[in-house]
Amino acid sequence: TTMLYLPRSFGYSQKHAVLVPAAALGVGGMLVYWLRYRHKIKTIEMSDGWWGSGERPIKKKEDESIRPFRIETSDKEIEDLHRRLEQARYTPPVEGAAFHYGFNSSYLQKVVAYWRNQFDWRKQVEVLNKYPHFKTTIEGIEIHFIHIKPSYVPHGRVVQPLLMVHGWPGSFYEFYKIIPLLTEPASHGLNEGDVVFEVICPSIPGYGFSEAPHQQGFDSIAAARIFHKLMNRLGFKKYYLQGGDWGSRITTNMAQMLPQCVKGLHLNLVFIASQGLGRMISIMLGAYVPWLVGLTREDVHRMYPFIQKNIYDILRESGYLHIQATKPDTAGCGLNDSPVGLAAYILEKFSTWTDKSFLQKGDGGLESKYALDELLINVMIYWVTASIVSSMRFYKENLTKDPDLTAISRVGVYVPTGIAAFPQEITHTPQVWAKEVYKNIITYSYMPRGGHFAAFEEPKLLAQDIMNFVRKVEHL
Repeated sequence: TTMLYLPRSFGYSQKHAVLVPAAALGVGGMLVYWLRYRHKIKTIEMSDGWWGSGERPIKKKEDESIRPFRIETSDKEIEDLHRRLEQARYTPPVEGAAFHYGFNSSYLQKVVAYWRNQFDWRKQVEVLNKYPHFKTTIEGIEIHFIHIKPSYVPHGRVVQPLLMVHGWPGSFYEFYKIIPLLTEPASHGLNEGDVVFEVICPSIPGYGFSEAPHQQGFDSIAAARIFHKLMNRLGFKKYYLQGGDWGSRITTNMAQMLPQCVKGLHLNLVFIASQGLGRMISIMLGAYVPWLVGLTREDVHRMYPFIQKNIYDILRESGYLHIQATKPDTAGCGLNDSPVGLAAYILEKFSTWTDKSFLQKGDGGLESKYALDELLINVMIYWVTASIVSSMRFYKENLTKDPDLTAISRVGVYVPTGIAAFPQEITHTPQVWAKEVYKNIITYSYMPRGGHFAAFEEPKLLAQDIMNFVRKVEHL
């Protein structure tokens, strides 16, 4: 009987000899294809939105024109501000409080006296208008932005478009010191090599001169989509992105939404989930055998003692976040009505987020890093536009959907990424953790000094890091 079955088994095994490798090739090919293109599948849906008041008009096409805009002021506006500053009531601080209880009211009176008697808003409006401002309507609301082109481009030099996005409680004004370094690096003693930028800084909807969304649900993904539409409307097909604070999340979402449009993403703050067993083990081991879990000596220096730096300090600094993520309209009421309250609320962040040790100082260390005029310009952008409440709502819209701000990290970021880790940033993210989300880190820099408001506080350091990153990406 064995003889009878031989031909069949012989034929069968011959067929097998062809089928098995073919199947293996097919599966292997699919695997290679999947490995190669899987990140193309994982993107955030672009979709669409409407943030104007009422229903979206069915017939009418949106006005896509880009309109020049100037910031203006009036005697009435300034008189109203002065009247409110003169009528402020203060609570005396407890003795020796420095900034431990929040903004020290003795120092606040000095700031307000300067604001009332020396700060010249008309002059500062001219400072703000030195760069070209524009507005355009996207998804039913007016989007404000500044757009600065280099005045001189050497022959054969390519100008890279760079979108820079601010956060809370900042504004487009945070970038005024870094813009000339990026658009005209040579005249500012920066070795620009072959990199020069044209810079676009929008105001996030609900902040400053961008209209507030009239509908619920305006989150960082909606902002990301609007800013892609803005860049597209300006005629850019591919561009670089930069952000810290909310700007970091918005630009990250942009890279996850249309990776084909993003040449590179540069961040000075990274949001990464800190839960999970693996993370807990790496934190525990990191204190003793950092090399085992991929931490550097500098990471250890910045992260430990862990409970102090990552739990106590963050709890102390994030009360505002809980309020803004739940009842922004209640808390914002007084801030929108009182310039003094608004200044205390905003400037307190420019103290402790610039340097944690500034809590110990009676003046919050504010004038050691910034001029009062600069700080008050930023406060005035919120004041004259009455935008503090709508800026605070951005927390509610984002945190309601994603309480620990990590849902989005399940979609990887595959565009070339540069990270500038400033030592006084609220939280430190080591490169080994950042890699879990940002799969293509080209540069990771431990910055020598500076905190949360990097472009505002250390423009030269940040500009050099952005240029170094872009130069590497361009030469990849």
